Amino acid sequence: MPKVHRLCLVGFGNVGRSFARLLLDKAEELSSRYGVTALVTGIITGSHGAAINPEGLDLQAALELAVTGQTLTRLSAVDTPTESRTFISACPADFMFETTPVNPHTGQPALDHIRKALKAGMHVVTANKGPVVHGYQALTSLAEQQGVRFLFESAVMDGAPIFSLFRQPLLGANLLGFEGILNSCTNLLLGMMEAGASLEEALEYGRSIGITETDPSNDVDGWDAAIKVAALVTVLMGIPLTPQAVDRTGIRGITPQMVAEAKSAGERWKLVCSAQTSPDGLVARVAPQRVSPESPLYSVTGTSSFCEFKLDVLPGLGILEIDPGPETTAYGLLADFLNILEA
Repeated sequence: MPKVHRLCLVGFGNVGRSFARLLLDKAEELSSRYGVTALVTGIITGSHGAAINPEGLDLQAALELAVTGQTLTRLSAVDTPTESRTFISACPADFMFETTPVNPHTGQPALDHIRKALKAGMHVVTANKGPVVHGYQALTSLAEQQGVRFLFESAVMDGAPIFSLFRQPLLGANLLGFEGILNSCTNLLLGMMEAGASLEEALEYGRSIGITETDPSNDVDGWDAAIKVAALVTVLMGIPLTPQAVDRTGIRGITPQMVAEAKSAGERWKLVCSAQTSPDGLVARVAPQRVSPESPLYSVTGTSSFCEFKLDVLPGLGILEIDPGPETTAYGLLADFLNILEA
């Protein structure tokens, strides 16, 4: 008989809904292969209300309501709080999945959501980079005190196994530095500019396919890339780092003329993310660079991402993720869920 695990979803945007679809698609496999039934007992959203049912919500109905812009409240079996921290306390769950929008400057309100869930004895899985950067050590310690886990595989490079890679297969290895393309939005924008579009035209296309926010400053000014650098440094190198401490330059200053000059020289502009230990300390940077065909970054196009790690025992180990989307981020959430169950 499969063991039932109760899930609380805080955030139900593109990633949260993709995770719900993945749970539906893999329900039979979870049961037969892992002996698990995932029962979603609560969902709270920023724009579609909230719902709690201790016996389990109808996920398909929740998806249909959210996609059509209707409130989830009609699915509630009990009076449901609409304030997120009160909702977390009221939701009968063993796991909390946090997928609210990232705040690179403070990590809030996701930090408070995660603290609340951990104190309530829930395992926490998040795709949110903010609390990883601004609260990693404190949240990890709180989870240990509560006898639960705090995992975040989807926080950097969607569902690519970066953090879990260093937890197990790379035991005994020390990370000395890394370099890569971690912001898929700017990679797409620069590629479109190389094809002849202006930055504004590229941004408009990005908005039309849902990869660029209405306010693109987090991507264009390098904040999203900087917080990903900070997350990797904080967790994998053991050096607490905030995005504000990353030497950051976005792509706003890249002109069509600069792109054309690089192209005529056989090179491409990329927003390169890097960190490296040195005798003088850590150097962490996000900045546009021209790269030649000899660089592994040159062929990373579209919304793909790439990161090359330099370790004391492996001089170069790279991970390439090709054209990820909300579905790949959702997979990272599922992988963390199963990792917690198998620990």
